[in-house]
Amino acid sequence: MARAVRTPAGLRPVLAVALVFTLVAAGFAVWTGRDWYAAAHDDSAGYAEQRDRALAAGEQAVQNLNTLDHRRVEQGLDLWESSTTGELHDQLVEGREEFATQVKGAKTVTTARVLSGAVTELDDRAGRARLLVALRITVTTPDSRSTDKDSRMLGELTRTDGQWKLSGLGQAPVGGTAAG
Repeated sequence: MARAVRTPAGLRPVLAVALVFTLVAAGFAVWTGRDWYAAAHDDSAGYAEQRDRALAAGEQAVQNLNTLDHRRVEQGLDLWESSTTGELHDQLVEGREEFATQVKGAKTVTTARVLSGAVTELDDRAGRARLLVALRITVTTPDSRSTDKDSRMLGELTRTDGQWKLSGLGQAPVGGTAAG
């Protein structure tokens, strides 16, 4: 004959509380696990990742195309070409020799620093994006004088071989609307 195990009366409330806490913890684990799974498989997370990649690549490419040292012109122009694609790339390749001669003659050092940037359009499926970048461009002349200029640039990006590259670049319009 089996004997029933008796628990002391003071232990019953402790076991009940432990059981409640265990059930609450298990419910919380299921709830957060489901949310984590939904977030990990959400298309918007992939879209945001592509947007961030396009922004980082675009900011770097715009900075590259606004930085050039007359002492290392060939390296700088190589960087320009590796940062671009399409018609912009073709234009840089075609004008490379003439531009190198001009920069060496001027003996300037131009550096750019990205102040801020934003992707304004992204078509992930087509592999195209547009961005707006604010830069501070510093030009140093042979007599060591420096001039800073803040600039806003609009860029177009194209994804080639899994990488975002600059396919178009121009100045953003500056100014407000006319008062009526």
